Amino acid sequence: MLVEPKIIISLIGMSAGLFLLGGLLWSVAFPEHRFWPPKKATPGIKLCVWLLTISLFLSAFLLGVFDWNRFGWSAAIRWGVGLPLVLTGHLVVWNGVFKIGMEATSGEADTLETDGLYAWSRNPQYFADILILSGWAILAASVWALPVVVTGIFALVTAPFAEESWLEETYGGPYRQYKSRVRRFF
Repeated sequence: MLVEPKIIISLIGMSAGLFLLGGLLWSVAFPEHRFWPPKKATPGIKLCVWLLTISLFLSAFLLGVFDWNRFGWSAAIRWGVGLPLVLTGHLVVWNGVFKIGMEATSGEADTLETDGLYAWSRNPQYFADILILSGWAILAASVWALPVVVTGIFALVTAPFAEESWLEETYGGPYRQYKSRVRRFF
């Protein structure tokens, strides 16, 4: 008996999202034993986090393609709202990656960035990833992709809470001052 590919992809995406969410919630509750950001950003930890993140996003994408417009939404809504969210999210997230670098994006301490997009949001990359997932949910209008997208959004909303104690430890007063004047998301 063959298992339908959507079931396998859904299990991979949901497992990745739930593992990320669980690790982030653990990090919020127990910052001294945190999962994210790691105490030491080893190649293995970076690989684990990136594989989980990529698995979640790729699963949402594939499920959306395989279950395209199951909700039967109009093309004007899907393409007029969903696609601009996806494109804007990509522009913002890659701007953030280029601004702070791949090392800092992967959990390594670097310099505290407070200008550019970071003058408007303390977490423009997470906000952008939320835009990408939300836009894809609208564009694909997929019943199968929706649980993976929602789990991913919960993980992305949780991530800044996991990082804040680390940022205060790492950057001290300058981060606290920055935190007091710039919103968490937008």
